Amino acid sequence: MAERDNNRRGPRRDRDESPEFSDRLVAINRVSKTVKGGKRFGFAALVVVGDQKGRVGFGKGKAKEVPEAIRKATEQAKRQMIRVQLREGRTLHHDMEGRHGAGKVVMRTAPEGTGIIAGGPMRAVFEMLGVKDVVSKSIGSQNPYNMIRATMDGLRKEQSPRGVAQRRGKKVSDILPKRDEAPAADAAPVAEEA
Repeated sequence: MAERDNNRRGPRRDRDESPEFSDRLVAINRVSKTVKGGKRFGFAALVVVGDQKGRVGFGKGKAKEVPEAIRKATEQAKRQMIRVQLREGRTLHHDMEGRHGAGKVVMRTAPEGTGIIAGGPMRAVFEMLGVKDVVSKSIGSQNPYNMIRATMDGLRKEQSPRGVAQRRGKKVSDILPKRDEAPAADAAPVAEEA
C-alpha cells in the first residue's frame, strides 16, 4: 500500500519541480497575528530560483506552515524570472548599481578565478544566476528583501555589447575596445625606462 502511494506521488512531484531550476531559501520569518484567543503564528519565506545559465527570479510566500510558504515563494519566483546576459558565461558585462528603497548595491565585473564576493542574499542571486566571478557590496539597508530587489534592479540594467551594437546599428567590434592597442600602450613605457 505504501509503495503504491509513493509511486503515485513520484511523477507528480517531478512534473511540478522543474529539473533545470535550482532554488535557494534566503530568509524565513515567523510572523504572528494577535486574535481574541491569543496569537496565530505564520511563516514568511524568501526564495531565489535560477537555472545557473543566466536566468534568475525571487519570490516570497506566506503560510501557516514552513513548507507551504517555501512552495508559494518558489512558484512566485519561477513566474518572475529575468534573463541576464553573462560575459563568457561567468561574469557581468559591466559595473552597475541597483537600488530599492534604502537598499543600494554595487556590482563589478571580476577577472577569472575571483569567485563570488558578495554578502548573504546577493550571493544566493549570483549563484542561482550562474555567475562565477563578481565583486559586490551592499550599501544601506541590510534587509534581505531590499537587498535582493536592489540586486535584481541592477541586473535588469545590464546591457550586453551585442544589444548595444544592435541598437546603435554598429558592429560589436566597433563598440568593444581593441585588444591589440592595450598591450602596445603598456609596452611603450617599459621600453623608455630600459
